[in-house]
Amino acid sequence: MENGNNQNANGGIGFVGTLTLVFIVLKLCKVITWSWLWVLSPIWISLGLTIVIGIIATIAISVWKAKH
Repeated sequence: MENGNNQNANGGIGFVGTLTLVFIVLKLCKVITWSWLWVLSPIWISLGLTIVIGIIATIAISVWKAKH
């Protein structure tokens, strides 16, 4: 029996995933002649940004806790 809440929790593939798939298809169809480093760049750039933001947040939290 349903409780009337019919929300779907699927997030989908997202912009980075879509862009990566487009680049892969274009590379495999020989439309672009980029190296695989650049074809997969949306993945490693977003991963790098996430790591940098995480490091900055960790430092900011550590400084804030040291002052309080």
